[in-house]
Amino acid sequence: MSKKIELLAPAGDMECLESALRFGADAVYLAGTQFGMRTASKNFTVEELKKAVEKAHEKGVKVHVTCNTLPRDNEIELLPEFLTNVQDCGVDALIIADIGVMSLAAKYAPKVQRHVSTQAGVVNYVTAKTLYDMGASRVVLARELPIDEIADIRAKIPRELEIETFVHGSMCVSFSGRCLISNYMTGRDANRGDCAQPCRWKYQLFEEHREGQYFPVEEDENGTFLYNSRDLCMIEHIPELVKAGIDSLKIEGRAKSAYYVSVVTNAYRHAIDEYYENGGNTPLSPWIKEELEKVSHREYSTGFFFGGEPGQTTDNGGYIRHYEVVAVCDEYKDNTAYLTQRNRFFSGDRLDVLPPSGEPFEIIADCMMNEKGELIEVAPHATQKVIMPSNVEIPAGSVLRKARS
Repeated sequence: MSKKIELLAPAGDMECLESALRFGADAVYLAGTQFGMRTASKNFTVEELKKAVEKAHEKGVKVHVTCNTLPRDNEIELLPEFLTNVQDCGVDALIIADIGVMSLAAKYAPKVQRHVSTQAGVVNYVTAKTLYDMGASRVVLARELPIDEIADIRAKIPRELEIETFVHGSMCVSFSGRCLISNYMTGRDANRGDCAQPCRWKYQLFEEHREGQYFPVEEDENGTFLYNSRDLCMIEHIPELVKAGIDSLKIEGRAKSAYYVSVVTNAYRHAIDEYYENGGNTPLSPWIKEELEKVSHREYSTGFFFGGEPGQTTDNGGYIRHYEVVAVCDEYKDNTAYLTQRNRFFSGDRLDVLPPSGEPFEIIADCMMNEKGELIEVAPHATQKVIMPSNVEIPAGSVLRKARS
């Protein structure tokens, strides 16, 4: 059997990184404080990046750093120092969209692999092979490619050139994320990591001679969401992705929470492992797919993988939220869980526990105490320490959730 497919998880900050490591990522991708496509994330200073690489490498996990904005002339002079710092931190790969940056990376960070970003819009084998000849070790294919075309590209490029594809998360209405709507409407450039997501806003039409009268695009009093892409979800299609020859499955979400990273990384980790354990001969365990309903998301689709296009959610622009995280477990000993609160919860609540390994399970918060050992009925304060007796082991690192009413 060929090399096991890689699971690549996002890390917008150190907490997200630790979540990705805890829940089974093979590699993580993150950004420094420059040249990354997600300025809303906390991202990593040079010192933080060194620590991140150390944490990841201790667990045998690779670190990919995004350098995928399209830099202007006045930014180019900043790249040599940035690239040198990345290499000095021991990073495994750079994710690059611009061929000029590719050449600078070869000069200033020659020990770091060069991956070509989805921003480059690679949709054919000639482009992929040309980039390989320029020094790329991996291409992140455009999200618009169906799976049969991905398989065709795989067959026509060198085996040494790896293929990475997004398999889960938010999708952009624009081709490979190259969008100008945000820049036009807010002055925030999506291609420089600062998208305001105006594609998620409500839009209505008006007729030029009827000033002040607005008309919904569809027969709906709330208007419609013209550009509101569904979220991508390929959790049930690991066999097809492996068969197509993809090397790395990428989860979108560097601006998402540590909870999101934990749940989604865990689900895909188990889905991949199940495939290799049974050869894809049995259906996906139902609980794995159900986990993805426990994070905030838009309506799911399989994107462009099976032809056509994913379509838009035209009746709302918000997220579907069925669960919320209420605590994380710092330690479990002597039949007692020591928790840090994240959202308010009450004594008597039914809680859903996601452990770092194994299937989720439910408990009842029968008894809760504060740090002084005093009984409490509610944990209302953010980061409050909560002591909870439990005969069921709650492993350290577990995430505790409850269903939203």
